[in-house]
Amino acid sequence: MRDFIGEFRVLLSYPQNIVILLARFAIAYGFSLPALVKIQNLESTTVWFESLGIPFAQFAAYMVSGIEVIGIILIFLGLFTRYISILLSCVMLGAILFVHLPHGYSVEGNGIEIPFYYFLFLMIFTTFGAGKYSMDQLLFKAGCYE
Repeated sequence: MRDFIGEFRVLLSYPQNIVILLARFAIAYGFSLPALVKIQNLESTTVWFESLGIPFAQFAAYMVSGIEVIGIILIFLGLFTRYISILLSCVMLGAILFVHLPHGYSVEGNGIEIPFYYFLFLMIFTTFGAGKYSMDQLLFKAGCYE
């Protein structure tokens, strides 16, 4: 029985890096439209941030927009994945606290559900890295993805 469980565990580990790759692509795609809207309308983003009561709204608008745009590229490539995932997690926490929390949990009412899922995926990338199919693996050969 132990041999079966061991073999089953090995079998389930094969698609791990492909799943992480697909998750990276999905998160990068999910950030793309909101990030592009923010970066194309920085003045509107600043006004929106001020209306939400975000301190240093103009600075925050530039920081959040920059982190999101750079994050899309780095997450997609799997480059510096752990570091950018930490920064994007902070952006998600800000989105949860300032935008979505007053609306509850449900996605139906613009609640925290979707940003919370993004946050969880980013924590997975922070913990496990970008996987075998990434620029991190190619350039740094950390060996921690196998």
